[in-house]
Amino acid sequence: MKADARSVIKLHISTERSTKLREENNEYVFEVVKTANKYVIKKAVEEAFKVKVDSVRTIIVPGKLKRLNRTEGKTATRKKAIVRLKKGEVISVFENV
Repeated sequence: MKADARSVIKLHISTERSTKLREENNEYVFEVVKTANKYVIKKAVEEAFKVKVDSVRTIIVPGKLKRLNRTEGKTATRKKAIVRLKKGEVISVFENV
């Protein structure tokens, strides 16, 4: 899979858990394209934010069944990546989030 960083990383996930991971372990959580593997994600983060990545963990979050009145539907399945940066590295864009 050959792609630039903007087509691999969809968005940064900012929740209480991701904030705790960032503060304690220097890990950032991103939503990524479902077809991206760990090597592509690592390269995309390094290229986009000019940092050195230590490790990448991926999670596939299955879609949930939702109901609105009589209509049933399902949310989309998505893929998350937890990216740990090397010691001393930081993504300054997300520090005040």
